Amino acid sequence: MAYADQQMSTNKVVALVIVALIHVFVGYALVTGLAYEAAKKVINKVTTVDIKEEKPKEEEPPPPPPKEDTPPPPIVAPPPPINIAPAPPPVQTVITPPPAPPVVIQTAAPPPAPPPPPPGPSKARGVKPKGQGSWAARIQSNYPTRAAREEREGRVGVRVTVGGDGKVSACSVSASSGSPDLDEAACDGMQRYARFDPALDADGNPISSSYSTAIVYKLN
Repeated sequence: MAYADQQMSTNKVVALVIVALIHVFVGYALVTGLAYEAAKKVINKVTTVDIKEEKPKEEEPPPPPPKEDTPPPPIVAPPPPINIAPAPPPVQTVITPPPAPPVVIQTAAPPPAPPPPPPGPSKARGVKPKGQGSWAARIQSNYPTRAAREEREGRVGVRVTVGGDGKVSACSVSASSGSPDLDEAACDGMQRYARFDPALDADGNPISSSYSTAIVYKLN
């Protein structure tokens, strides 16, 4: 296409140059006195020249590309028909009856419990010595030999624990006589000879309790 356009432009330029030369020639002929008819013929002959544009050569179309051995398209089975509007499933209406009201069974209230009987008189009591004169004399008669030989006398305060059977289960010196022999003899005699009526609780049951007394050691 560019070559054809260039060829066409060249033809136009040549034609314009020829026309310009003809006009120059005519002017010159008029100036020099040439015959008018001769100039007219030349002008008619020249101006009637048809300038034909050469048609550009059509370019040959490019050769078609070589055919490739393409596999045939796969055979696609038509899709199964789809039921667009299926029939709706049947609707079952279930009527639920209202729940039955609860059955309230009223029972008679149990009679009130009778009040507890009033408590009886308390039987509680403290421990009491039993036959104190007798066992006290026995304790004093067992005078320690060494203390008697040295003529030592004294008073021993003791505190004993009396069990439910009325016997002394433990003894301690609460006030010393100043003589270890006499203190030891007093506790030993209380555990061997002393007897008591045990203490009782509110129901009259014997219980363990404590008792305090004094043993006097005196030479005749």
